[in-house]
Amino acid sequence: METVTGVFQLRTQAEEAIQLLSSLGIPRDLIGLLTPDMSERQVETSVRTTDSEAPGMGAAMGGAVGAALGVAGGASLGAAAASVLIPGVGPVLAVGLIAAAILGAGGAATGVAIGESIEEGLGEGLPHEDVYLYEEALRHGRSVVIAFAEDSAQADRAREALLRAGGEDLDVVRENWWRRLKSEEQRQYEANGRDFANDEVSYRRGFQCALHPKRRGKSYAEAEPELRSSYGDNQLDSAFRHGYERGRSYQQRIREKRKA
Repeated sequence: METVTGVFQLRTQAEEAIQLLSSLGIPRDLIGLLTPDMSERQVETSVRTTDSEAPGMGAAMGGAVGAALGVAGGASLGAAAASVLIPGVGPVLAVGLIAAAILGAGGAATGVAIGESIEEGLGEGLPHEDVYLYEEALRHGRSVVIAFAEDSAQADRAREALLRAGGEDLDVVRENWWRRLKSEEQRQYEANGRDFANDEVSYRRGFQCALHPKRRGKSYAEAEPELRSSYGDNQLDSAFRHGYERGRSYQQRIREKRKA
């Protein structure tokens, strides 16, 4: 199985993408939708489409859960849907088993059970390392479609379908996200004479590692045993450690900002 993901400015575009993915033969239980838990009108009025620094979902968070359960003219992703409050993001509607499993929706026990049962049949499992990017998109009022293709050929067709529906590739989202942060991270890193140009790859790897759901809130010392198992000692250099701690601070700042 191969994961394909698209980020959409409007939920209607995401719904169209789901229809296109289904037409390619991807089963509905292998497609998930994450969308701000608000009405379509609220999404459209709270996001500036001409400004990459969109203001986010704003103060008005709606109910309108039912409106998001039907996709693309009546087609649905089954009964699995949950409205969850994501720290640092706000209310999010997870539609479909994959979306619910990624966010652990439906309660901790249920979320874990769903996630484990899905991962058993997906080979590499759910893309938890990209959760921070889904959250970034949702903070800006966007919707995310995640699907699992059976092979690389179907995955290529699925990516084309997502683009055709107006989606943005996750790699593009990731690079744009880092571009917005890079100047400040470089300034902080070079304040004590370190070389960001030389260390950026390792620093960024550490930064992103701190954003993984299983490491959130953990200091580098607390996460180090697991990191050594996942990455090996040769990758855990000083730049990685600095990046990790900055990523941890970034996550905390976002949560505090959303609380305010």
